[in-house]
Amino acid sequence: MTSQFILFSLLKVLCVFSVLMFIVGNAVWVERKVSAFIQDRRGPNRVGPFGLFQLIADAIKGFLKEDFTPGHVRKAYYWLAPAIVMVPSLLTVAIIPFGSLLGSQKMVIADLNVGILYTFGIVSLAVYGIVLAGYAARSKYPFLGSIRSSAQMISYEIAMGMSVVPLFLIACDPKGIRDLGNGWREAWQTFLAGTSSLNLSRLVAWQADHCWLIIYAPLSFGIFLAAMFAETNRLPFDLPESEQELAGGYNVEYSSMKFMLFFMGEYASMTVSAALLTTLFLGGWTLPIPGLDRPASTIPLGLLQIAVFLAKMLIVEFIIIWVRWMWPRFRYDQLMALGWRRFIPLALANILITAVALWIKPGH
Repeated sequence: MTSQFILFSLLKVLCVFSVLMFIVGNAVWVERKVSAFIQDRRGPNRVGPFGLFQLIADAIKGFLKEDFTPGHVRKAYYWLAPAIVMVPSLLTVAIIPFGSLLGSQKMVIADLNVGILYTFGIVSLAVYGIVLAGYAARSKYPFLGSIRSSAQMISYEIAMGMSVVPLFLIACDPKGIRDLGNGWREAWQTFLAGTSSLNLSRLVAWQADHCWLIIYAPLSFGIFLAAMFAETNRLPFDLPESEQELAGGYNVEYSSMKFMLFFMGEYASMTVSAALLTTLFLGGWTLPIPGLDRPASTIPLGLLQIAVFLAKMLIVEFIIIWVRWMWPRFRYDQLMALGWRRFIPLALANILITAVALWIKPGH
């Protein structure tokens, strides 16, 4: 049994990694085509039909470029930073349930009881790669970009984390909220007991039995979506790069494969964030259709559920790409004010309103 478990786990890791890298590579082609459409251009059209081989051309270009290390940089940190940027996305995707069952196997690599806490813990590590890149460069533009990124991620991680709390309040047994009269300590222990056993698979199953959480918690969805743009450094929150001001920000001194790792890390983070939003708010692999609202009983049905999840995730990712070419960038003071003066108070009010609503209506 142990060898079988290891074999299937390795197979799932290989499949998930392959699909993630395929999506990351082709997301670049989609972004170029979307930007070309919005700007009334053709986009990639020289490499293969409709420019579909642009990914291969970019990879060859990245490998053949000179891997130059400037003499003034802090070399150990300079080499370490691109790898750190890429790793958090690969670790986060491990706990996302991309399907229910395929045969007897759960369609998740690691079905952790503290999945969402693990997610926020790992996601917060991505900023270290950017900070190290700015620190290692010994140049003002990369350093300013890394400082912006650290302040931005700290600010919006708070709002993002608090936006998920109402989901726990709704999907867990609200007995802890209803029994507040017995004492805050007992209520808190009841709540912790419920959340400690709520992994992302159970959250998706709850949505299959009730309704997608975007319906129950639309304000949480809005806050999480905006914070997701900020956490992935995408417009209108791309202040760490900000080409017009910082000439590219933290990756100015990088070239060849190191630059490509930063590039891939951004798109991998965007893909994993879209998958996480799909899981938390859009029902994951479920649809309100008989057969797609319950764990799969056959392999074809399991594959169909995986396709449903990927379709939802790709739609969210397309929206992220579309927004980049439609919205202007915030000023830095606007970005920080939005995070601390708008989103955090809104997230706190959202938690309070949700708790009061569940307390008043215990039959939820």
